[in-house]
Amino acid sequence: MPRLRKRIAGTVVALAALPLAVAPPAAASADPDYTIAVDTSKSGPAIADSMYGVFFEDINYAADGGLYAELVRNRSFEFLPADNGSYNGLTGWTVDSGTATTANDDARLNDRNRTYLRVTGAAALTNLGYNSGFAVQKGGIYDFSVWARADAGAHLTVTLGGATLTKAITTDAWAKYTGTLRATATTDAGRLSVKVDNSARLDMVSVIPRDTYRGHGLRKDLAEKIAALKPGFVRFPGGCLVNTGSMYGYDAANNYPRARSYQWKDTVGPVETRATNANFWGYNQSYGLGYYEYLQFSEDIGAKPLPVLPALVTGCGQNRATNDPALLQKYIQDTLDLIEFANGPTTSTWGKLRAQMGHPKPFGLSSVAIGNEENLPDEYFANYLQFRDAIKAKYPNVTVISNSGPDDMGVTFDSLWAKNKAAGSDMIDEHYYNSPSWFLQNNARYDAYDRSGPKVFLGEYASLDAKFANSLAEAAYMTGLERNADVVKMASYAPLLANIDNVQWRPDMIWFDNDESWGSTSYQMQKLFMNNVGNRVVPSTTSGGGVVQPQPVTGRVGLSTWATAAKYDDLKVTGTDGATLFSDDFNDGNADGWSTLSNRGTWSVQDGAYVQSDAAATNTMVAAATDITATDYDITLKATKTAGAEGFLIPFGIKNSDTWYWWNLGGWNNTQGAVEKASGSADAKEQIITRADTVVTGQTYDLKIEVRGTKVTLIKDGVEWGSFDDNKVSEPFAQVITHDDRTGELIVKVVNDQDKAALTKVDLGGLKVAKTARMTVLAGDPGEQNTRSAEPIQPVTSTINGIGSTFTRSFPANSVTFLRIKERS
Repeated sequence: MPRLRKRIAGTVVALAALPLAVAPPAAASADPDYTIAVDTSKSGPAIADSMYGVFFEDINYAADGGLYAELVRNRSFEFLPADNGSYNGLTGWTVDSGTATTANDDARLNDRNRTYLRVTGAAALTNLGYNSGFAVQKGGIYDFSVWARADAGAHLTVTLGGATLTKAITTDAWAKYTGTLRATATTDAGRLSVKVDNSARLDMVSVIPRDTYRGHGLRKDLAEKIAALKPGFVRFPGGCLVNTGSMYGYDAANNYPRARSYQWKDTVGPVETRATNANFWGYNQSYGLGYYEYLQFSEDIGAKPLPVLPALVTGCGQNRATNDPALLQKYIQDTLDLIEFANGPTTSTWGKLRAQMGHPKPFGLSSVAIGNEENLPDEYFANYLQFRDAIKAKYPNVTVISNSGPDDMGVTFDSLWAKNKAAGSDMIDEHYYNSPSWFLQNNARYDAYDRSGPKVFLGEYASLDAKFANSLAEAAYMTGLERNADVVKMASYAPLLANIDNVQWRPDMIWFDNDESWGSTSYQMQKLFMNNVGNRVVPSTTSGGGVVQPQPVTGRVGLSTWATAAKYDDLKVTGTDGATLFSDDFNDGNADGWSTLSNRGTWSVQDGAYVQSDAAATNTMVAAATDITATDYDITLKATKTAGAEGFLIPFGIKNSDTWYWWNLGGWNNTQGAVEKASGSADAKEQIITRADTVVTGQTYDLKIEVRGTKVTLIKDGVEWGSFDDNKVSEPFAQVITHDDRTGELIVKVVNDQDKAALTKVDLGGLKVAKTARMTVLAGDPGEQNTRSAEPIQPVTSTINGIGSTFTRSFPANSVTFLRIKERS
């Protein structure tokens, strides 16, 4: 149904054609804040067509209830508590009359579709669909299908959007019945009514709109938004769901495990024969959107397909290696079979299946990635090498991508980079999610990378919040990616999609409900960059302006836990002169000087210690009242884990509930430690250092944190555990210039991530250019977000004058500006 958001967004689009009034040419006599100078004596690196792409993972209901156009939730009655503790076989359905139950017995449709609906006598059911219900349009055609059987015959009647269809079930053998429904009304809260007049068995109850993206079964508005990005590649299907859970197959020999790694052969062929799975993110995954559909979608939007395959080592906190040589060889063969499925002739086994599914022509798969965020570098890399060698032996031109673990630094990262360089890997997949300040501090990250080593695929990155400030920081960082296009060959923001009523991760690029979708501020930023990449970098430098200097680590001290019960005692903060700045031994029996910053957990003083007793609660942070303003000081305390899955969290430098550091000991299911930093959002933590770490239940640890300005040293039981210096400067002004060979244009890209305009002289090094340019600007309040009700951050495009080989322009506060300037001969 129409909502206010559409009217507001439409108004903004209408304004986009108007000239921009906020950034006029500057007076020639004004002294510039910055100077951008093109160096015509140098040639910059070429930029690959695949520089920017998208990463699709079935998280946040991105597939079922999202891009996959199926409207019926739990169409095959396969939802089970193994997928989610709240599920049963009738989740998504209501039984309105009669008797209807789910069954898992020998009367099933097939061994891989194990549960079906058994109706005894006449009965009526309703499917609730996703979000508020079925979104249907008046006059729209919806294709209905069901697999059914009936001992004595039955009539099935379905109703949706005012349309009714009746089918006679004529056999006791499973058969597929199809029909169409033409809606007579528009609603976003429709219900599918299913009635039978006699005992029957039903499975795969399906309703799919006739109007899907290019007729290939994907929700049109979501697919169009992705296509509008003009991505160079699609990375799929994950992510954490690729390499978590059991590595074994969905078969009787393995007792049909429901939480499995993503095994591509489960996802091809007729949908009724595809296995189901418990999605890592806490819901059922039908595999209606499978490998064939991913490959087809990639082709439809002009992007290269980039599948990610499991390597028998789990990631995402599970950290297990499956030591089964025969199974490893099966996975390697499955990978070779996938390449045959994508590229092989129709006479081959898997090429024939591709043709039978509707695509005789090869898909042109040229890259595969092995593994995702494995945190066991030795086990992972040993397996990766076997995959790579087998792939290269049969398909030498296929790029095989390794990875560097789950973080932008640390022991695993360093180990895997060293191993990959020594082994001559083609490309390494890096992942990181960090604060805006991290992105502003690390624009030069890839400047020092070895030009002769493996190339970089930045497969997942985002600034961890959904505000325009995050998008500005990402944009500044992207100028560094482009400047280093000889090293960074591909990059994709993550995640791509989020159903607003079913969110497991933030931020996300595109948001949706059952009938609307809207792009985040980062969607608009990514679209601006992805539609204006260019073919090569034009070398340039920036001078003038200033940087934001780092600040010493000051603030309150705190205590916290994550899925763990613990007790703390003898907390003391002392200056370097020995003076006590704060202390609490809790011997007075109260915690009057402490307050919660999280409103979680159960804290109390017991036996002279401060105890958090809820072993299930996460981030139970409490903070002392005293604000530590000294720049050099020591924090000491005793910590004891009493129960639970992880270890300790020791916050320090607390400014508020969303800005702090903490020392995380025994995190990630008691396998890893880290120092994490939150800068404006408790959910937006960047990892400063990481290392393997465990905490023993019942053992008391003496912990010490030495702070010296921006440098912090962490000591566990008298032994240095780690240290860091948070001393990087932030660069709020960034730029890169590229050349579009097709249009003959220079693309000057300027990011001004500060609260004042940046008067900038642009020196194009004597290049002859047109006097006008096409300018596109994204600007706004750093705190703005694009939402369902309003999308305030939109591109504004205009034609400007005053361009020449040298010109001066004022770039607005908190903005990204792209100037497309035509070269003249």
